[in-house]
Amino acid sequence: MKKHLISICLLLVIAFLSLAAPISVVRADCPGDGTVCLENPLGNDTTPQKLIGNVINAIMGIVGSIALLMFIFGGLTWMLSGGSSDKVKKGKDILVWSAVGLAVIFSSYALVYFVITKIR
Repeated sequence: MKKHLISICLLLVIAFLSLAAPISVVRADCPGDGTVCLENPLGNDTTPQKLIGNVINAIMGIVGSIALLMFIFGGLTWMLSGGSSDKVKKGKDILVWSAVGLAVIFSSYALVYFVITKIR
């Protein structure tokens, strides 16, 4: 049985490696001389303002995810406190400071957005 399991795993690895071979995509506007044509992953509009906006949006998504995790952690801490006043206070503090941090992040985002739109 062990030999069959090893041979099945080996077969799956070989199949995966054969499917993972690079696939060449030929575009109509590529020269046919064997050079590689890659599209710009950032799109056609690659101004510094657009790049900074994309970075800020990515950071805001990460911050929102972290805030959600902190809200869940604070709520679980509070719910699982078992009546201990120290754990209840700890859970409440986590919830309050998560909300304060989220408010600070969103207000700073609004301030930066306001300044950037007025500069243009």
